[in-house]
This record gives sequence, C-alpha cells and structure tokens, in this order.
Amino acid sequence: MHTAGPVRQVRLPNGVPVWMVTRHTEVREALNDPRLSNRDRNDWFDQGALSPQVRSAMNTSMLRIDPPDHTRLRKLVAKAFVPRRIEALRPRVEQLSGELLDRLAAGPAEADLVAGYASPLPVQVISELLGVPVEDRANYRRWADAFSAGLGAPVFPVREVTDFVAHLQDLVARRRAEPDDALLSALIAARDQADRLTEDELISTAFLFVVAGHETTTNLIGNGLYLLLRTPELADHIRAHPEDLPRAIEEFLRYESPVTGAALRTATSAMDLFGAEVAAGDLVMVSLHAANRDGTAFADADRFLMNRERNPHLSFGYGIHYCMGAPLARMEAQVAIGDFLARFPQARLAVDADAIEWQPGLLTRGLAALPVRLAG
Repeated sequence: MHTAGPVRQVRLPNGVPVWMVTRHTEVREALNDPRLSNRDRNDWFDQGALSPQVRSAMNTSMLRIDPPDHTRLRKLVAKAFVPRRIEALRPRVEQLSGELLDRLAAGPAEADLVAGYASPLPVQVISELLGVPVEDRANYRRWADAFSAGLGAPVFPVREVTDFVAHLQDLVARRRAEPDDALLSALIAARDQADRLTEDELISTAFLFVVAGHETTTNLIGNGLYLLLRTPELADHIRAHPEDLPRAIEEFLRYESPVTGAALRTATSAMDLFGAEVAAGDLVMVSLHAANRDGTAFADADRFLMNRERNPHLSFGYGIHYCMGAPLARMEAQVAIGDFLARFPQARLAVDADAIEWQPGLLTRGLAALPVRLAG
C-alpha cells in the first residue's frame, strides 16, 4: 500500500468510501491538520436504529469533537493520567495481576490468556479509576468488543451500545446520589457544580474511557504475549533482562499495533491531501498500523526488532488527540507481561502460531483468544 502513494480511496466493509492515509510522515501531518475535523463528519457507520438520546451520548466524546470543546474536556481529565499518578497505581495493578495469575495457576493446564488475563486486568483497572462497582463490570468486555467490531461493519451492534449507554446513565445517577473519590464522581461534580461539561459529554467521556481503556490495553497485552510466546528466545531474554521490557513494549506497539486506525475525520473544505483531490465532506482515515510499518520511517519495518534505536511509532496517535491514557497502558503492559513471564517460565502456545484468530474490527487489532499451555 505504501508504494501506491500516501493516499488512496478505499471502501469500508459497510461500503462507505474513505480516503486512506498510510505513510508515516503524511499520517502525522493529517492527524494535526485543522482542515480535517472530528466533529463535522458524515455518519460513517449506521446509527439509524439508535435513539437520539443514545446517539448524542455516544457522539460527544473527545474523539468526536474539535477545539475548543476538545481542549475543555481534555483539561477536565488530564490530571488523572499524568505519569506521577499512574506510577502511584502500579502497586494496585501488580496486586490485581497477581490475583489473576493465581487463578490461572489454580486452573487447568491450558488457558486462554485473553479471557483470563489480558482482558480482565484492564477492565478492573479502568473500573477502579472511574469508580465502577465490581458487580457492574461483567458486561464491559462484551460491550466494548461489540462496539469496536461494529465500527464500519455492515451491521452495527445497536443493542449492545444501547445497553452500555443505559448502564452508564444508571451508574452516573447512582454516583450522584453516593459520590466517591474516583474519576466519574469528579466529572459529575464538574458537571453539576461548575457546568463544565454537558450531561451527554459526561456519559460519552465515560463511554470512551471504558472502551479505550479496556480495548487498547487488552490488545497491547495480548499481542505482546503472543509475540513473546511464539518467539521463546525473546521471552527468555526478557526474563533474564527485565530492564529491556519497556523497550520491547514500544516495539510491540509498533509491530503489532493495538490500534490500527485513528478515528475518521471529515474534510471541512475541498483540499489537496498529499496529491489527492478531496472534496468537502469526504471522509479521511489515517492508518496507524500502516504508518508503523512504513519503511521510510523504520529500518526493517516488517521485522520485530526489540533493540530498535529509534521508534517513533504512532500507536497512541499524534497531536492534540494523542492518547492521554498512554502512560497507563504502558504501565499495565509492563506489569502484566513481566509478571506473567516470571510466573510461568515454561508457558508455550497451545496451538500453532498461524492458527491464532484475531478479532474483527476496523480501528483496533487484537486476539480473539490466546490458548496457552502454562506448564510448557
């Protein structure tokens, strides 16, 4: 795709045409181009069966708005994700990881690391950060997976999204009545006491945190464990040299990006986009995965090189929409992958590497399951 030029027109699985940007330099520029709007865009996936209330609650998150509203919302939550506060969460993440590994060790010799480890850990972490009660978390993976798989697909998961938004509305009502010191209660206070965000923005921000906080990190952990388990000598190296794990995680992010495409933009006016004549209202999608495999930006781009000297991957985006949860995702991956390798030194894939199945999805890339023999 890189050799065909930086931009080409393609169709999504649901038939919607989009301009796809694939080269690293052009992807960075597109992500920072104010002519490409998050707000003023067509419905590129079928929301027709959603109620107006659900549609509005889902479409006002930071991913779907532009400055100054984007800036206002981002400032409300940015303090929760600064590196110092994320590091303060590490002991709790280590405790949660240890509890999940204990369950794996007490169970069958063969386990699915996605369902039993890579998915529940981020769900627990983001739920505690938001203040979601334990009994409310059971459906989060199903809802988040359905939403991610439905973007751009021929059939949109109306029931799952409707149920998810209804749950968040109920949770907000309960936290209004009984606030705690978690992030959701802080957002409710910002809404009720200072009118710093609307009710729809409140629900949509919670929706975004659950989906992004779960899906991206689950994929990062799962994809990273998959790459290590299919390359035992690499796993052995990390066990012997755990100080190399952060660098390996950066290469996991580049080589098997958990996010394949950033949110779509709409051209606000007719424009020349890297040689393509884009009309006002046309949809533009940047491919983070393709940019991360661009040979003009990365030597041996299609090889996994843990000791890559320069790794300017774009898996967390770029510019004003750079993922504020990146420090949390990195920390969770360091804990989850490091703890698993130490706990199960004989773990091996239970199926051929080529038999591993991936989740369907336009914007994310993650494993449907990761069957592993824990004792080798």
